[in-house]
Amino acid sequence: MSDCCEKGCACSPKKIVSITKVNTFISFSDRIGGCKARWGIGRMKYEVQPGVYALGSTDVTSPVLVTANYKLTFDTLRKELVGVNAWILVLDTKGINVWCAAGKGTFGTQELLNRIALTNLEGIVSHRTLILPQLGAPGVSAHEITKQSGFRVVYGPVSAKDVKAFLDAGMKSTAEMRRVKFNAYDRLVLTPMEIVGALKPVIIVVLVGFFLNYFGIAKLGLIDLCAFLGSVFAGAVLAPVLLPWVPGKAFSFKGWFVGLIWALIVVGQGAGLTGISGTFAVLRGIEYFLVLPAVSAFLTMNFTGSSTYTSFSGVLKEMKIALPFILSAVVAGIVLLIVDSIIF
Repeated sequence: MSDCCEKGCACSPKKIVSITKVNTFISFSDRIGGCKARWGIGRMKYEVQPGVYALGSTDVTSPVLVTANYKLTFDTLRKELVGVNAWILVLDTKGINVWCAAGKGTFGTQELLNRIALTNLEGIVSHRTLILPQLGAPGVSAHEITKQSGFRVVYGPVSAKDVKAFLDAGMKSTAEMRRVKFNAYDRLVLTPMEIVGALKPVIIVVLVGFFLNYFGIAKLGLIDLCAFLGSVFAGAVLAPVLLPWVPGKAFSFKGWFVGLIWALIVVGQGAGLTGISGTFAVLRGIEYFLVLPAVSAFLTMNFTGSSTYTSFSGVLKEMKIALPFILSAVVAGIVLLIVDSIIF
């Protein structure tokens, strides 16, 4: 046997491919890296090298699990495989998770075929079965994989935590394993990315408001700042977490509805706290009802990219309808702001 084979490389008449051994232990640095990625810090560089990884004491009969090269996805899979001996075939999904990559086409038929060839997978295992995550199914044509590579595609469970049980059951899933869950906790975990995405425009709006107020162009106070920040929170966090219970089908409407509730609270509390009445208070209240729900609607509409509820065509259709209304409401609110600043 050659030195390469002794070091854990795969040898065949075709090529020699390096294989990295991994374990199921998630280190403190892994957890910190995952937390940072969820908050958008170094998110697009949080990936592992595409290729073949060996978990446990693998041999030619060990199952082959296919996943994305987003490190958070890779770590989520391996930590659930305690006591399992398996090969992990990592596709080049450009650092995107399985579900999103399947929609974009990077977790797709051609990439899987390329990775099978590049890793000389047929020289590593004696069987011809690939286990793919169920959420990757939209991007992969199973019959084309079999036709062009000879490997059969079997779709595993939705959640990585069920993979071990799936393997123990002879690669058979229960109905529960096939069910896509997107509960409140799952949605809450995704909201940091929405907050980070909104952070830059929020800072810009706050700075613009500060300078308009400083130079006397607008009359803005603490309640206005709190009202705006509250609408951001309502659209980026509250509406996504409460998604199934908020009226309406369109995400933009759901966000608008939650933003409207917030505007009602602000107007009611604002009137009581400031004691302001008259035309100025009426105009400011109208501004809130125009701008705050619109801000929330826009931010909640952005959550469509993180949700299992939507399709790409549906998102495009909603944006085409909702954006003009959102923009019109914000512009009308700004015009009223200028008017009440001039008059009062």
